[in-house]
Formats: sequence, structure tokens, C-alpha cells
Amino acid sequence: MSAARVRGLLASLLMALSCSPGWAKDPVAHVVIKPVINFHSGPREDSDVVSQAVLGARLVEVDRKDGWVRVKGDDGYPGWARISTLRTLNHPEIYPASLEPGKVVEADALGANLYFEPDVTRRAPVMTIPHGVRLERVNGGKDTPRWIEVRLPDRRVAWIQSGDVRTDLKPLGIEASLGLARRFLGITYTWGGNSTFGFDCSGFTQTILRSRGAVMPRDANIQAAWPGLATVGDGADLQPGDLLFFGKDTDHITHTGMYLGKGSFIHDTPRDRPGVQVSDLGDPYWSKLLVAMRRLK
Repeated sequence: MSAARVRGLLASLLMALSCSPGWAKDPVAHVVIKPVINFHSGPREDSDVVSQAVLGARLVEVDRKDGWVRVKGDDGYPGWARISTLRTLNHPEIYPASLEPGKVVEADALGANLYFEPDVTRRAPVMTIPHGVRLERVNGGKDTPRWIEVRLPDRRVAWIQSGDVRTDLKPLGIEASLGLARRFLGITYTWGGNSTFGFDCSGFTQTILRSRGAVMPRDANIQAAWPGLATVGDGADLQPGDLLFFGKDTDHITHTGMYLGKGSFIHDTPRDRPGVQVSDLGDPYWSKLLVAMRRLK
């Protein structure tokens, strides 16, 4: 066989492979277009919820089936989401288009309304978004001291009140992040929840560490083994902001919270009064279950 023939066959083979799943040059990416979406364990509405993603989150496609896509967020956690809750990004498109100062705002309210026009009375909100959602500013010169014009991930334009957002996107320090955690007091417990519309225990701690600039794994047992955390060997060495892990033993961790200092910790639990609450680490129920303590490196 001639060299030219061999090269032609190789070129055809590579072209075929490049069109096959898993051989694309860049993975298919999507952006969330709903305030909060569920990640399911399977491509069915009645499968259990394993996590969530919020408006504007970038998700990478792993698989798809019958109107569902299996995706991963920036923490690598997989789940199935309805394709109708996402918009496929055209490479190399991102959302927001830039994180430069002045080009994006972040929802600072626990729930912030978006409007079709800069008025709270004339029309119902476009949607209500949870804390931490980042929105792309239009920067068309129409902003006022009260209102900011934003472009949503689905390309619609909306307005948000300046009092509901922050423009400084720098990571929070420990004290500021603990202040944020306290602002979440009373938010309901939701299995798989990962937003201010409802947390579970690991979704709560993951969100607080994210505010400090750290993208930690999703589940409590995986968080405890994450190399981004250092071991705190003695309860006497605990500092505010340290993570606490509870369970039967270190191989069976089922709950997590964050130390506040003076023997108290904040966590989201369905026990007694479901939701984010402050508990006493000396409470026999919790002290007997405490199996690991960690600190962000």
C-alpha cells in the first residue's frame, strides 16, 4: 500500500473518531438558565436528588439520554439534569463573559428579584435568584444608583436592584464568611440542596468555603478526605471556621458543620428543627459523633 494511501486512511480514521463521543476537541458545556436546578442520580424525575446548581453555573456534559444530560460542575460532582434547564455554550463562550471589575455583579441577598424593567410595581419579577449567583452587566449606560441592567444566561435582559448585589468579588476572610454563615440561619434543610433556597449539611459548608475562594468536594465524607483541608488533631486547637465531621467513625461520615468558637458550631441538619442552626459541641448527641476536624490550608 502506498504512503499516500496510508495517510489517507489514517486521516479518515481520525476524522471519524473526532466525530465520536469522547473524541471532541473540547467537551460540550452548558450554562444553567433557571434559578436553581436539581442534579438527579438518573435521567428520571423520580430519581433521587444528589445535588444542585444555580443560575449561571457552567456545567460540562458527560452523557445524555431522552432529554436529560449527565453533567459535572466545577466541583466535579456528577448528576443528571433536564436539558430544558440549560443552554449549550458555543465554544469558547463563557458566562459571565468577563469577571473583570465592573463587568459582573453577585447576588448578596438571600433571595433577589430580577425584573423586566427598573420598577418593582409594574410587572411581576422575571425570577428570584439565590445568594451567590453571578450576573453579567450590560453596561449600556442605563444603570442608575438604584438599578443595574444585567444579561441573563439565556440572553434575556433584566434589572436587579443595586442593594441586592455586591460588586467586589474578592474571596471573604474567615470572619466575613462566618458572618455569611450566620445570615443563613433558619434556611430550611433540603436533601441535595446547595443554595439559599435550601441546603443540606455538606451543601452548606461547601457554600461557605466557596465564599472564601475554595471549591471543595460536595459530600461530607469526601470533604473530610479532601487534600485541601489539613487535619486538626485536638479539640483544644479548634479555631473559628474549622470544619467538623460527624458519623459512626472516619469511614462512615454522614454530617458536617463549621466551628464558630466557644464550643458552638453552625450546621444544616434535619434534627429537631430542620434548617441552619447553631448547636453546642458539648451536647452528648453531637460530641459522641464527632470523628474528624479539618482546617482550610
